[in-house]
Amino acid sequence: MGIMGNREKTNQRKNKNGGLKSQTQKFKAKLLKSYYGNPTKDMKLIAITGTTGKMTVAHYVHEILKSSGEQVAVLASDQPFKIGMLHKFLSDAWKAGANYVVVTVPAESLKDNVFYGLPVSVAAMTDFVTARLTDMKPEEYLDAEKTLFDMKPEIVVLNHDDLNYGTFADFKGTKETVTFGQSGTDIKVLNSKLYPKGTEATISVRAEIMNVATFISGETAVEYMACAVAIAEGLKIPSEKIVDGIANYDPS
Repeated sequence: MGIMGNREKTNQRKNKNGGLKSQTQKFKAKLLKSYYGNPTKDMKLIAITGTTGKMTVAHYVHEILKSSGEQVAVLASDQPFKIGMLHKFLSDAWKAGANYVVVTVPAESLKDNVFYGLPVSVAAMTDFVTARLTDMKPEEYLDAEKTLFDMKPEIVVLNHDDLNYGTFADFKGTKETVTFGQSGTDIKVLNSKLYPKGTEATISVRAEIMNVATFISGETAVEYMACAVAIAEGLKIPSEKIVDGIANYDPS
């Protein structure tokens, strides 16, 4: 009885501390947003999440927007980042004249409310590979991801081929939801060719056929190109600019 009582008290203490941390983070987010003059009011925020491929997709989208003549800044990392770093980046991007910002969104940062209160134009999820999770349980990961899609993004992009698609299929954009993959999707991969130093893919973009190529090799490159195409399609970027942007990204 005493052990159970102590365990319950410990859990209550953890929940209380977690709640206090959450409230503190939200207050800090509001403070930083005000301090930097709310730069996101003049920029479209593209948030890319998922267990793999966030950085690659972010760089593809960055290059696509550049090819379209947009002023764009990118913050791409697989590691969680602090709330102060994010708001400083957004401020610097705004001062540099960016009208788009592309940001990778680690689940750990979502869990810590780093993105609290930011207007999201596009929220994209590359995939959900439970084997890649190290610091979070699958349930915790999905709870964290849900906070991004609960921020009412205008456009939501989802991987229809992901084994866990049914778990997050309810995520919807306020204006549009775009799916990508090899079957039953808006952005459909028809075929692909793998080379030692690159990858090509033929993709059906609604009623249009698009041929894209990248310096990155491997099957995952096909998935990441399709995700970038889906994001660009949601933003109504012309097909030739999408093709040019993907081809321009050279990770070397």
